[in-house]
Amino acid sequence: MRDYEVVYIFDSAVPEPAIEEKLQRYHALVAGDGRGEITAIDRWGKRTLAYPIRKKPSGYYVVAQFRTAAEALPEFERALKLDEDLLRYLIVLHEGEPTAPISPATREPRPREAEEEEGE
Repeated sequence: MRDYEVVYIFDSAVPEPAIEEKLQRYHALVAGDGRGEITAIDRWGKRTLAYPIRKKPSGYYVVAQFRTAAEALPEFERALKLDEDLLRYLIVLHEGEPTAPISPATREPRPREAEEEEGE
């Protein structure tokens, strides 16, 4: 069994209860019947997209981490591809701590930004 992380971007017009139902169905494919486990779910909420996807300017982001056997991934990915309400998804091997959204107001300044602030 390996650790994976998946990022979902749902259509922002989909109500949150429907998104929760979809997440439960997806996660049952990778963690159901003792095949694995969901280790973390982080709901980022509605965010503006960097560029429109299917003419949608925003999406509802969810990041989930799970542990499962590689044999469960093809069926999981097939279910994701068939969902019309899912704008994008990305599945990667997880190596590290759970991710969290970082607000530009609370994050540490990047080196270039720090230099600009000092020069003012």
